[in-house]
Amino acid sequence: MAQNANTKTVTRLVGVVLLMGGLAWASVPFYDWFCRVTGFGGEPGVATAGSDEILDRTMKIRFDASKERDMPWEFKPVEREMVVRIGETGLAFYEAYNPTDKPVAGSASYNVTPYEAGGFFTKIDCFCFEEQILQPGERVEMPVTFYVDPEIVEDRDAKYTRRITLSYTFHEIDLPETQAALDRKGETGTNVN
Repeated sequence: MAQNANTKTVTRLVGVVLLMGGLAWASVPFYDWFCRVTGFGGEPGVATAGSDEILDRTMKIRFDASKERDMPWEFKPVEREMVVRIGETGLAFYEAYNPTDKPVAGSASYNVTPYEAGGFFTKIDCFCFEEQILQPGERVEMPVTFYVDPEIVEDRDAKYTRRITLSYTFHEIDLPETQAALDRKGETGTNVN
């Protein structure tokens, strides 16, 4: 009888561990989806075109850049701040430079603060989550096209926002297999931006 109770306990513990592991595995994509849908956590909206309405009120947009600890690139915004009218389409650039003697691939993640404004900061086009490969010594400017949704002035929490910060963090990723094969042969590839 004691062995039967031990078997039940072990089976339940294994089930709990598997359940917790499954929830941990699913939490990242679920949280990402939740943030994209609700704007929670400073996640900006995404659009294919600018706003139809442009207000007289302005918003100061601050641009921030960082990189993962071992990322060898230099990465910075070309312009630190700009002022745009709410609803007006803005265009900003970030600069990346590969000072190494080998190709390096990277991908950028982003965040918007304050969090209340995240759902109203709408990106039309950006380089985030896209694979970027910089050859040795290569320097590129990457554009971000955006607008602040005019509905921000009606939101209970976000209507008091006067400054929004867009932050990008670059992470090194594995080179695509074709680029890695070229590097093993000592050849150089072409930039894929």
